[in-house]
Amino acid sequence: MRDAAGHVTSRIRRTTLPSGLRIVTEQMAGARSASIGVWIGVGSRDETATTHGASHFLEHLLFKGTDERSALDISIALDAVGGEFNAFTAKEYTCFHARVLGEDLPLAVDVLGDMITGSLLEAHDVDAERDVILDEIAMHEDDPDDVVQNLLAELAWGSGPLGRPIAGTTDSIEAMTRAQIQRFYRKHYRPENMVLSVAGAVEHADVVKAVRRSFGRHGFLAGTAEPVGPRASRRHPRVSGREGRISRPFEQVNVVLAAEGVTRDDDRRFALGVLNTALGGGTSSRLFQEVREHRGLAYSVYSFASHYADSGLVGVAVGCLPDRLDDVLEVVRVELSRIAAHGITAEELARGKGQLVGGLVLGLEDSASRMMRLGKAELVYADVLGIDDVMARIDAVTLDDVRAVGRDVFGRPELLAIVGP
Repeated sequence: MRDAAGHVTSRIRRTTLPSGLRIVTEQMAGARSASIGVWIGVGSRDETATTHGASHFLEHLLFKGTDERSALDISIALDAVGGEFNAFTAKEYTCFHARVLGEDLPLAVDVLGDMITGSLLEAHDVDAERDVILDEIAMHEDDPDDVVQNLLAELAWGSGPLGRPIAGTTDSIEAMTRAQIQRFYRKHYRPENMVLSVAGAVEHADVVKAVRRSFGRHGFLAGTAEPVGPRASRRHPRVSGREGRISRPFEQVNVVLAAEGVTRDDDRRFALGVLNTALGGGTSSRLFQEVREHRGLAYSVYSFASHYADSGLVGVAVGCLPDRLDDVLEVVRVELSRIAAHGITAEELARGKGQLVGGLVLGLEDSASRMMRLGKAELVYADVLGIDDVMARIDAVTLDDVRAVGRDVFGRPELLAIVGP
């Protein structure tokens, strides 16, 4: 990537090891930090009913120790150099990531390699983390935003893999055995199902050398394999209109009104992104102005679009007082109908593009953001678009493109999730 003066500001390089492990790096001019992520192509949608929550369970357990490091040793290693260290589980992938000074990158690679290839998964650690995860599930049950989003997913996709909560349920976590977790680990944590992304103060050749050494433990990189490609689309029933309510003693009602959106590789995602920004992506958006500024019906209102390999959701989330729910729903439905019928204005189009491009560029000024973008793109997309390519795709969106995708998605059956008193 080059700046306006033509100077090289970043350089992306890729290497695929014989084992199938993909390594992608982005050297950022002037960076002092380096961020690394290990992306595994497994998430909650890859679980069965009996292993529901296994991906998230493993995310916890891999921090609990190896033959070489105890859980405390793992924490001390990164804390001692001021590093940041964490992980997260999504529906279609899991990521372990760290951010350190450039000179401490070999340490971060070594710790992650040790964790990924040599975690012991001891029985006492399984039992201890089981209690931690049960507490985490209870915490999510006390968060109205989490409850309403989980309800929405269940309404959209039922009891299937996409419709289940990522962390599992109390019943599934209590029933899960160490042997089940070990089998899940061996099945999915394979080099051909992984991407290692690094961005910042990095030298690609040095990273590859460090990865070979650190991930080569226990014969993990032995053998040959082709990398697992992007997740194939699975057939699933179209999202039908449904409504669900959960009664909770919250002060507010949390409501999400949504419909089926577009898949991750649908070219219309760029037009939908512009539409989403104009509809509810900021304080100048239609919904913020109409629901909050003009009518004072709610404090929080925003729109969203989520994308998966074979499905997606687009919708509006609002938190309001119970006696204002009917008015809020009426206003939101009117705005969505207007979008479906007429699209957006030229001014909204320009503002939406500017907000998307500005957010994209500003969000990629640090090494962690670059690493996240690289790793996810390499793992889940068949065609990895550069930043300039993405900006060009956004700039190419027309009023007709937005009108067409708005007419499509907001003409689909409505999903309504409500949580509150």
